[in-house]
Amino acid sequence: MAFLPLIETGASDERNFVKKGVSWALRHIGHRNATLHAAAVKTATKLAASDNRTERWVGKDALRDLTRPMVIRKVKNR
Repeated sequence: MAFLPLIETGASDERNFVKKGVSWALRHIGHRNATLHAAAVKTATKLAASDNRTERWVGKDALRDLTRPMVIRKVKNR
């Protein structure tokens, strides 16, 4: 949970590898358990609604992964 503010800060960096790394980190935090999944989805939704193009990309990319039925099923079983 402590890393989610760092992810929000890093999401505005336009450099390609930073943008992908932030998205990767957010997705993998959301795969840990149900509590972190909910927090990651909330953060990704906030980023997806941003005016900043890079933050929007990170949010939408993370949401695409975090809302897959397989991921939701995996998180519920932990």
